[in-house]
Amino acid sequence: MATHNPVELVPCDPQWPQAFQRIRGRLLALLPQALAIDHIGSTSIPGMIAKSLIDIDIVLPGLEHIKDATRRLLAEGYEPRGNRYDDEVWAFLSRGSVPAERIYLCPEGNGTHRNRLVFRDYIIVHPQAAAEYATLKRRLAAEFRMDGDGYTAHKREFVDAIVARALAGDG
Repeated sequence: MATHNPVELVPCDPQWPQAFQRIRGRLLALLPQALAIDHIGSTSIPGMIAKSLIDIDIVLPGLEHIKDATRRLLAEGYEPRGNRYDDEVWAFLSRGSVPAERIYLCPEGNGTHRNRLVFRDYIIVHPQAAAEYATLKRRLAAEFRMDGDGYTAHKREFVDAIVARALAGDG
């Protein structure tokens, strides 16, 4: 399904890490049961072009915590975006905030969460992979300008390859 929000990449904003820390503090107060609140996605990678959107994974102790956490996020005005990736990951979007926030709830031990951290950490320490990723993002943003889902889907192969390389201990 095509989204109507254009895919707009912006240069890395040095304020993104501080924005994450501010949001993290608020989320921790809201969800004290969270085991981890991690900055993921391109805004977590120094120097990376990105959509002006802070992606955050919130790791909860188990699936039984999802319902209560969902209720609390909805009460704070986050929009539910459904279960993503067929992997017990629930997405929420905050439209009113600057930068925007996309929050994912997942249970401890979640594979999608692990892979996101693995990808982020690999890209941060491998400038060549980071450059390839930035080039791919620019090309896809042009190709899928009005289709955010298509943009994300076409990054998947690159992301999966990096995750596999990192988990195999290559590089």
